[in-house]
Amino acid sequence: MSQPFDIMVVVAHPDDAEFGAAGTVARWTADGKSVIYVVCTNGDKGTTDRRLAPDELSRIRMAEQREAAHRIGVGEVTFLGMPDQQLEETSEFRETIVRLIRTHRPDIVITSDPYRRYLWHRDHRIVGQVVADAMFPYARDHMAYPEMLAEGLEPHKVKEALFFGAEEINHRIDISETFPDKLAALQCHESQVRELNVEDLENWLRQRCRKAAEGTPYMLAEAFYRVQMPD
Repeated sequence: MSQPFDIMVVVAHPDDAEFGAAGTVARWTADGKSVIYVVCTNGDKGTTDRRLAPDELSRIRMAEQREAAHRIGVGEVTFLGMPDQQLEETSEFRETIVRLIRTHRPDIVITSDPYRRYLWHRDHRIVGQVVADAMFPYARDHMAYPEMLAEGLEPHKVKEALFFGAEEINHRIDISETFPDKLAALQCHESQVRELNVEDLENWLRQRCRKAAEGTPYMLAEAFYRVQMPD
């Protein structure tokens, strides 16, 4: 059985966690919290470079993700290896996430918001919906996936869910001190940073985090839609 983790971050692509929550994750790991990343796709389509074969791009992006996670103290990175841009909301996908939740038993789960409208990568939408459904009710219901009980995977109640990329924001976390860690982690994704076409990544990222902090006493923040799960 794998070890429990305090926080599980479930994302569609290598780099999603860094854009959405790396400052928060760095803050928590500095406080001694344990974190696992679950990356659902292999990232084999995230480039405009026609010289790169999908397999080579996937290898590069997985290596970048491991380095980025290491930079901010993430204890484990699990890759599900699904094809980029082809995620579907299936019972098999949901069962995989339920199994991971029951295995690692996190108190907090972070993922992408499934309800952002219009311009939102479909993989992000699918992952958010599958994870939301996996947390409630399936991971906590002993009658869901009863075969897991025979494997020793008891039901688990996640206490809190944080959805990044949300249009409706009700929770902000101060990352004023861990912004350099977020930036360093994002810079590990060299193949993706090039795609942004911004001359000054630090200033671009700082502006995003400053905007996320509006209405708070924080200088820089990451913004989420927070759901406290029922008992």
